[in-house]
Order: sequence, then C-alpha cells, then structure tokens
Amino acid sequence: MSVPIDKEVLTTGEVAKICNVAPRTVSKWFDAGQLKGYRIPGSKDRRIPVAQLVKFMKAHGIPLEGLGTGQIRVLIVDDDAEVVNTLGKLLREQTNYDIRTATESFAAGMECERFKPHVMLLDLHLGASDAQKLLDAVRRNEELQLTKVIAMSGKLTDGQISQISSQGFDSFLKKPFQMRQVVESIELATSLVH
Repeated sequence: MSVPIDKEVLTTGEVAKICNVAPRTVSKWFDAGQLKGYRIPGSKDRRIPVAQLVKFMKAHGIPLEGLGTGQIRVLIVDDDAEVVNTLGKLLREQTNYDIRTATESFAAGMECERFKPHVMLLDLHLGASDAQKLLDAVRRNEELQLTKVIAMSGKLTDGQISQISSQGFDSFLKKPFQMRQVVESIELATSLVH
C-alpha cells in the first residue's frame, strides 16, 4: 500500500503500512528512540514526521516504494516572469501537477517552506541572488530532503553542465526546452526517491 506524501506527519498505523510491519513494531522503534517523532500531548498517540521516516527507512535499508507521492508538487523558480508564467500555465494544462512559482530566491525559500515541493525547477541565473544558495538552503532543510532540484539554463557550456550534479543538483534542463522534456525530467525525478 502506498501512502501519499502530501501529509507531513504520519500515525504509527500509516508508518506500519508503509514499512510493511505491525503497528506495535513501529511503536517499539519509536519508544527505543530509533524512529524520531513526538507524542500527542495528553495522549499516548505517536506521530512521525515524513522526513524522519525517510531518514529511518534509508538508514535501515527499508524500500521507499511504500511512499506514494500523491499529487506531484512542482515549484518553478526563474527571474523571468514570462518563463515562469508560460511554464506554469503549460504544466497546469498538460499535467495534474500542483504548480507554484517564484521569481526571486527569497520568495522561493518561503514557498519551499509552505509548499514542500517534490521538484523545484531552478533557473541558475536567478537575478542578483544566487541559485546555489537557494539549493544549499533546500539541502540543509530536513523537511525538504525529498525535494529534487532540476537546474535550468540556456547559457552553460557542456563543461559547466557536466559539473551540475557535483554542485548538488539532481538534473539539468537546457533552455529553450520542449514541454515533453520538462515533464520527463519531473517524472524521472519523482520516480527516483533516493
């Protein structure tokens, strides 16, 4: 069974289904401090943040297939409003993704906090601000560890493109691109939960 990741916090029963174990096993992991979470005040009920569950599953080699993605959330970040509006409009028309947009890094950071995107399409030439700083902030945030960041640019050389993954980006889209390429990149990114 897969549980949508549109929830940020799960019950022990939901965690048990995802990990294919009995609920009491999840309670033991929690009580032993192996699986981080919290108790509901005034109750014995436990809650486990999705980010903590993913960390636990990775550490113990539990397959991540049980984490269904629900509706894919995509954040488009580009300082060119026309690119943001056109790309957002086309993705809304051609897919069932939940789309948000931002035209500068501060707004993008705020949107990441609220929206918790599965995929961020990030223009590398983000005005005066630095796309790398935004990427680093996403990578440091525990709640965004599932977010895949796809770099976008029309100005990079082949040598610079080959450096993209070492800078922490998950993949790259060369502008101008076709919608099919954008959708394929998003689908590939969301099917590979590392």
